[in-house]
Amino acid sequence: MTGKQTVTGAALAAGALALTGVVLAPAAVAVVPQSATITADCGSFGGGEATLTATQDGTAATLTLTSSAITAPIALGEDSIASTLTLVKGGGGTTAFTGTENPAMAAGDSVTVGPLNGTVASGDSLEAFGGSLRMTVFGITITCTATGPQSPGPFVFD
Repeated sequence: MTGKQTVTGAALAAGALALTGVVLAPAAVAVVPQSATITADCGSFGGGEATLTATQDGTAATLTLTSSAITAPIALGEDSIASTLTLVKGGGGTTAFTGTENPAMAAGDSVTVGPLNGTVASGDSLEAFGGSLRMTVFGITITCTATGPQSPGPFVFD
């Protein structure tokens, strides 16, 4: 009888641990949509279609912008662009994503900046239209703005 009680006790303990792991495991978080398209105007530096890609891990979020329509005016080294992407919150206010991440680019290459880091709250709805992307390269600041709402719609964070 003692062996049966030990096996039963071990099974109950294992079940309790498994249940605790499920209860304490962090909830999966997701941003929807994961990517959106905008049309950007960067003044004398050009403009055109760009794609924003978002990720989320709890309250930490990243955004990356890529565009074949916006090109590097000169050769740029890796991590040489200081960028701030400001998005408009659905309920008012803004959220900024910042960083110096970018691949090396030759003159005329498509521009990619990010991932840029920011903080979000559950339920945040963020839109590029009304915000801006500021990129500083060799002391020159380039400001890009969306010419209309992003498609398919704002980023909603879980």
